Amino acid sequence: MTQRLGVNVDHVATLRQARKSRYPDPVTAAAIAELAGAEQITIHLREDRRHIQVRDLKVLRDTVQTMLNLEMAASQEMVKLAYEYKPDICTLVPERREELTTEGGLDVNSQRDAIGRVVKNLKDGDMIVSLFIDPDLDQVKASHKISADRVELHTGRYCEARSGKDREREFQRIVDAAKAATRFGMGCAAGHGLNYDNVRPIARIAEIDELNIGHAIVSRAVLSGFEHAVREMVQIMRNP
Repeated sequence: MTQRLGVNVDHVATLRQARKSRYPDPVTAAAIAELAGAEQITIHLREDRRHIQVRDLKVLRDTVQTMLNLEMAASQEMVKLAYEYKPDICTLVPERREELTTEGGLDVNSQRDAIGRVVKNLKDGDMIVSLFIDPDLDQVKASHKISADRVELHTGRYCEARSGKDREREFQRIVDAAKAATRFGMGCAAGHGLNYDNVRPIARIAEIDELNIGHAIVSRAVLSGFEHAVREMVQIMRNP
C-alpha cells in the first residue's frame, strides 16, 4: 500500500504569527505542497490560536484539492467549527496551553465516554474521525470500542530514542499497534517528529497508510524551498 503524505503547514503559520503579518501564508504553502506530491494537508487549530487561524481553515477548505485533515481538541467549540467547515478528516488530539507542541497521545481509555461522545457527534456529521494515540495496544482497543474510523500513532518516542535498542523497542510498538488497528478494521496513520533521517522504517510498515509530517519539511523548506522539500520527502516515502 502506498502511504499518503499529509503535510502539516502549522509552522508556516508560526512564522507568520511571529510578526502578526500576512505572510508566509499557510494556504500558499498548502497549494505548493499539493503540486509537489502531498496527498493531504494537515492543520491544528489550537484553542490559543498560536499559529493556524479560523481564516486559514476557511480558505483551505475552499482551496485544498486533496484531503484536509483538521487536528482538534475534543471540545464543543471545535466540533462546531468542524460542522461549519467540514474537513475530510477530524483528528482528535490532546491539547495543553503550556506545551510547545503535542507531547503525547490521547488517553482514550480513561476518557472513553467523553471522547466517544465527540466521535459520535462528528461521525453523525459524515466526517471521518481519527484519534491521535500512543502506540499502545490498550489505546488501540479503546479507540475501536468507541467506533473511531482511524488512529494516528504518536511516533515521538521512536524519533527521540537515543540508543539503537530503545529505537528498535519503540519501532516495534508502532508496528504492533498498526497491525492491531488493521485487525480491528481501522485505518492507521503515524506522525510526530518524523524527519528525512528517521522516516524510512516507518514508511516500510505496510499497515500504515498515512504519514503526517510538518516541522521537518518546513525547516528544510526554509533553506531549500517548499516544493523541493515536499518532493524529497515523497521520494523517500516511495522508495523506503
